[in-house]
Amino acid sequence: MSHSETFYNYREFITGVDAKVPLKNGKLVPAINFDNAATTPPFSYVVERLNSFLPYYSSIHRGTGFKSKLSSDAYEMSRDIICNFVHCDPKKNTVIYVNNTTEAINKLSYIFKNLYKDSIILSTRMEHHSNDLPWRSKFKVDYVEVDELGRLNLSDLKYKLKNHHGRVKLICVTGASNVTGYKNPIYKIARIAHSYGAEILVDGAQLVPHYPVYMKQKSEEESIDYLAFSGHKMYAPFGIGVLIGPKNIFKSADPEYSGGGTIQMVTDDDVIWDDPPGKNEPGTPNVLGVTALVSSIKMLNKLSLNSIDKREKDIYNYALNKILQLPDITLYCDTDPNCDKVAIIPFNIKGVHHETTARLLSDLSGISVRSGCFCAHPYVQRLLKLSPEEINYFKTHFNSFRPGIVRLSFGLYNTYNEIDILIDTLKKIIKNNCN
Repeated sequence: MSHSETFYNYREFITGVDAKVPLKNGKLVPAINFDNAATTPPFSYVVERLNSFLPYYSSIHRGTGFKSKLSSDAYEMSRDIICNFVHCDPKKNTVIYVNNTTEAINKLSYIFKNLYKDSIILSTRMEHHSNDLPWRSKFKVDYVEVDELGRLNLSDLKYKLKNHHGRVKLICVTGASNVTGYKNPIYKIARIAHSYGAEILVDGAQLVPHYPVYMKQKSEEESIDYLAFSGHKMYAPFGIGVLIGPKNIFKSADPEYSGGGTIQMVTDDDVIWDDPPGKNEPGTPNVLGVTALVSSIKMLNKLSLNSIDKREKDIYNYALNKILQLPDITLYCDTDPNCDKVAIIPFNIKGVHHETTARLLSDLSGISVRSGCFCAHPYVQRLLKLSPEEINYFKTHFNSFRPGIVRLSFGLYNTYNEIDILIDTLKKIIKNNCN
């Protein structure tokens, strides 16, 4: 079986995979998307489910019409599907719908501010800004360092937990880096956190779409307390995300937003809040977004996350081996094929600005990648080994050619043929840069 045939069936499941885009010379070619860590295209099944649901959807709760009842039932039953997908305990945990992972983490930060305002939050130097900035504005935050290859330093994690003498209430860690693709040992980190009286939040935006997550472990010490992720990185459209955590925590704190749908009763003088998750989902909810997310989960389950992980590792290793043979390429991750990571390759071409590389890939071959710092500036600064003086310079020189990285991120539908086109295009860029 040829490489292209190996991935043929996967491509059938994706909407827009054969769409053509113009090159700089005006020629139309099939678009190649190596920017899946930012957003994936939707499954065709998701689009079909949305189209079939649209004639029947309505505002949920309290409506007595058929459409409202249908929408309400689908909305509430969806939480069980989410719970089963990430293997959480529905008796202990609640599933709260939000717009995206960023909102999920912000929501949790307000809950913690309400309940534990004098505690310390422990984040890491590899986090997306969404798992960093919400905590900076509300707490004293300390950071677990990374090593020279950008991998999380677990010895530093233990040192900082010990050094803070039990004041750390929460460890915020990405399940997989959106820059390097490293998977963090979240269950081991959970055990370490719990041994020091802390809880763990996993930013699952880059992990949940690619690999099975088990919030509930056989050992309670290794279970995940909080999980956040988004639909638009797992083959559903924009506008839906999930926050999962213990019911008692959300019940104990006032919601950060209030309004319709969050209460049981309001009088002239009193407010009686609804139980979670209703208390934490103000306003008219995104029923279509939930429908899309559930549909994408059903499709991921059908395809099997373990099979998806294997497919993506195959395409990653094929691309990595080809890139390692190119001259003038700098890679910013561990290139050991046994390194536990999702299918992301961060790189630069010597002497070519990252934005130029990204633009040329699009202009010459219709290849979409991401370039820059990927909303993880402190992490990228470390990967690039920028000096304090260089960092200070770019703080005040926003219009200069700021340093960054080119990121390739693969999905289940990408092919070996697409990688071959990428490699040929990189060769052209390198050759022209040398001339």
